[in-house]
Amino acid sequence: MSIAPYPDWIRPPAGGYTAEDLDRLPDLPPHTELLDGSLIFVSPQTKFHVRAKRLLERGLETALPVGWEVWPEMTITLDRRNRPEPDILVVHEESDTGYLQTTFSAEHVLLAVEVVSEESRERDREIKPRKYAAAGIRHFWRVECDEGRPVVYTFELDPASSRYFPTGIYHKQLKVDQPFPVEIDLT
Repeated sequence: MSIAPYPDWIRPPAGGYTAEDLDRLPDLPPHTELLDGSLIFVSPQTKFHVRAKRLLERGLETALPVGWEVWPEMTITLDRRNRPEPDILVVHEESDTGYLQTTFSAEHVLLAVEVVSEESRERDREIKPRKYAAAGIRHFWRVECDEGRPVVYTFELDPASSRYFPTGIYHKQLKVDQPFPVEIDLT
C-alpha cells in the first residue's frame, strides 16, 4: 500500500500565504482561513455553535435594512496576509461580484459575528476582533456559550483609535439599535 504524498501547501512559502492563495491552493479543507500569512484549519462545529449561528442569522435576516445582505461563512479580505472567515457577515449588496465570489472586501462589511468555539477561543476573542477593527469594520459581535445558551457581546468601532468598545452584553434577548434595529430572543 502506498501512502499519498502530503499536499504542497503543507509547507508554506517564505513570507507565508496571501489572501489570493486561498482560491488557488488545491484540496484545502473547507473553511480554511488565513491569519498573518498562516493557514488556519477549523475543527468540526458543535451543536451549540450551529444553533447559535442559525438563530442570529435568522434574526439578522428578519431585521435587515434594504441594501444589506447576511452571509454565513464567507471570508473577508482584510489585507494581503489576512482573510478570516467569520460565522456571519452583514455586507452591503454592492459588494456582490457574482456567483463565483469567495470573499468580501472589509470596506463592504458592516458587522462580523464570531461564535466562540473551544479551539478558536483566543482567535475569536482577541486576534480577529483586533484585525476587524484595524480594517475598519464598524460592528463586531462575539457569541459565547453559557450552559448551552448564547450570550451576545456587542462592540462598536471607535474610528479615532481603530479599537472596539463594548456596547452591551445580552443573555435572554438581544435588542440593539446599531448597526440597525435588531431584536432576537436568545432563549
